[in-house]
Amino acid sequence: MTSILIVAGESSGDRHAAGLVRAFKGLDPSVRFFGTGGPALEGEGVELLAYIKDLALVGVFEVLSSLPRVKRIFNHIVEECEARRPAAAVLVDSPDFNLRLAKALKKRGIPILYYISPTVWAWRRGRLKTLKANVDKMLLIFPFETEIYRKAGIPAAFVGHPLIEKIKIELGREAFARKFGLDPARRIITLLPGSRRSELSFHMPVLAEAAARIRDIFDAQLVLVLAESLEEDFLRSLLPAGGLDGLTVIRTRGYEAMASSDLVLSSCGTATLEAALLGTPLVSFYRISPLTYFFGRPFVRAQHYCIVNILAGKAVVSELIQGRFTADNLIAETRRLLDSEDERARMKTAFAQIRSKLGEEKASTNAARELAALLTRSAKP
Repeated sequence: MTSILIVAGESSGDRHAAGLVRAFKGLDPSVRFFGTGGPALEGEGVELLAYIKDLALVGVFEVLSSLPRVKRIFNHIVEECEARRPAAAVLVDSPDFNLRLAKALKKRGIPILYYISPTVWAWRRGRLKTLKANVDKMLLIFPFETEIYRKAGIPAAFVGHPLIEKIKIELGREAFARKFGLDPARRIITLLPGSRRSELSFHMPVLAEAAARIRDIFDAQLVLVLAESLEEDFLRSLLPAGGLDGLTVIRTRGYEAMASSDLVLSSCGTATLEAALLGTPLVSFYRISPLTYFFGRPFVRAQHYCIVNILAGKAVVSELIQGRFTADNLIAETRRLLDSEDERARMKTAFAQIRSKLGEEKASTNAARELAALLTRSAKP
């Protein structure tokens, strides 16, 4: 029986990988997938050797502190590949882990697709050499990446962005509000602190302080979407003593929460693009350890941190990064957007333009076809 390794290291990668697996089953239901991921991949019947909560790490120093655990997972994957001899491997995002894994798999003669490029256009462009040496083909989700890989001489295909097919809204604002005990006539603000424990640790103290003040200033209802890979007890430990009054924590209906909101406060990452594709005004932020930021900042090439701004080619969304991520700044940006219909309209127009650049609803199907083509090529003598 043919087996395929698939490795996702965080929540968004888990969802995108699951879409690929689902689409590939339509082409060949006999293939069996194994690897690392979360609820989405597990729901598609993938045999998980490790879970995303054990791999979702950010920053050099955060990774170093978890190195023994990550190394055990790495070795386990390699050992399983030696025993099972998968026909191919699909590595999804998570470059700190997956680029090292690609080298190990290449040595063992396993064909590799890399789905969702590392941000070589923003920093660590040297990763292109590693990709060229070890990966059979890149599957790109942003159209501007195509030229980068063409110049580097790396086989690549733009498959479209998987969010275009995944963002579906089943509940309107009133139905969403009823489901979670909210008042649709009052303002709703959704908080997206990140999908990793380290992100919650760095973001929640500031976000909670700002949210409490925003709640009182604007009579707003607060909704926090907690990633499936995170424990609610851990979130609660980061809130002020006694919790945060008026905060509704949800794990499902995240897209409905964003679509039903007057404003989204989101950490930089996939969530900002999700909010933009849903047409909801947002403020982005991000903070990592001071040492990680200090050593990494000189290598950042991009003008913007938020993917929405990168795709727009200009500052559409406010970015509160590192020292600028304060409660006062979050409140000021919230006031700017909630008090100005013109600002909100300008932002929504830019979001619509971004959506038009990201292709049709076929990313998972296109990625699955690329995997089938790789298997065909690899099977030839």
